[in-house]
Amino acid sequence: MGGTSGIEQARKTAEALAHSPGFGNEHSSEAVPGALPHGRNSPQRAPLGLYAEQLSGSAFTEPRAHNRRSWLYRIRPSAAHPPFVRIDNGAVRTAPFAESVPDPNRLRWDPLPDPAPGTDFLAGMWTLGGNGDVAQRTGMAVHLYHANTAMTDRVFSDSDGELLIVPERGGLLIRTELGLLRADPGHIALIPRGVRFRVELLDDSARGYVCENYGQPFTLPDLGPIGANGLANARDFLAPVAAYEDEDRPVQVINKFCGNLWSATYDHSPLDVVAWHGNHTPYVYDLHRFNVIGSISYDHPDPSIFTVLTSPSDTPGLAGVDFVVFAPRWLVGEDTFRPPYFHRNVMSEYMGLIEGAYDAKTAGKGGFVPGGGSLHNMMSAHGPDRETFDRASAAELKPQKIDDGLAFMFETRWPVTATGQAATADHLQRGYDDVWQGLERNFRP
Repeated sequence: MGGTSGIEQARKTAEALAHSPGFGNEHSSEAVPGALPHGRNSPQRAPLGLYAEQLSGSAFTEPRAHNRRSWLYRIRPSAAHPPFVRIDNGAVRTAPFAESVPDPNRLRWDPLPDPAPGTDFLAGMWTLGGNGDVAQRTGMAVHLYHANTAMTDRVFSDSDGELLIVPERGGLLIRTELGLLRADPGHIALIPRGVRFRVELLDDSARGYVCENYGQPFTLPDLGPIGANGLANARDFLAPVAAYEDEDRPVQVINKFCGNLWSATYDHSPLDVVAWHGNHTPYVYDLHRFNVIGSISYDHPDPSIFTVLTSPSDTPGLAGVDFVVFAPRWLVGEDTFRPPYFHRNVMSEYMGLIEGAYDAKTAGKGGFVPGGGSLHNMMSAHGPDRETFDRASAAELKPQKIDDGLAFMFETRWPVTATGQAATADHLQRGYDDVWQGLERNFRP
């Protein structure tokens, strides 16, 4: 479905969507009454002639609190398909990233250029870099996407990890096996490992970011001394309700497996789940609902206070990847340099901008702009640029509302190695280091 009529139909569909709220919940949904069996998961004959199938996002024996699985009741079982064959990977790359060496320099990119006509979400995915080893289920990748047409007659799934989609321009209608989701700029969408989906556009074009998480699934961070409430509230995450396609037509199903794209042509749509229950589910979340916690006395808190989601590692408190958002907030610190401070970090940070401007970086041409991004690998010194430092050092310290921007960060325990295409891209800003030039010596002993 493409063109103006396709966008209009996608908008009508998106406006009518229903959801099931809650993060990590045991959701249940049926698109046809009676499709969901009661009292058992796999009856001798599933209701309405459907097939019962379990989709496991974790090992069977993982602790109950970590176990991810959903039972699907579908028109045809997933096993009914022809062999997959390798296809070209396009601009998608996967860990281990061996074509370049990790770079200690600070790097920044302008937004991706406009895509060629007829580029859908998958064809428009472009890998900036990452870390870890996908076969060992460790690490992450940073992708960007740009698209100007819907995915038509093809469906995608990622066996390598879950996909955290961060739209920056243009809304998305995401049709998944478990139902439909709408993700506008300022929202995020999470597609779990192995869940099939198709992306349609709600505008003429779309652009944004994707974090591919190879490791433990994203979860909400512990709140510790904050208490029982705050940051991203579980009730604001929205899972889909069951919706299915009963269509007998050729559909290309593309699977990302150990870094390569594989394709099989089905004779039916695999988005044919009529009912389901479980907690291995897609969801969307509105970043503007993030309950910001900050200082009401002095000093700028560490950016960990802005964590929306975290992928735990084998070391407590050390994330495989954190997703952090710098949402609208008040700044009231007394005798405080209010923008983020200068620092060097054992973690590596990729930052992107969804809308407006970020309070520690200069906007405009050649600066930090929506759709662009910066990479500060471990122990690379960074912080406010000279213009921001001069302004904040002289500012009158009255209560200040930061509400003209929405930025985010993928923060990871390992260095991010840029792909060859990212390290040589035309939209790489060659003069990024210059933003810190002119920070004068002010020391007066």
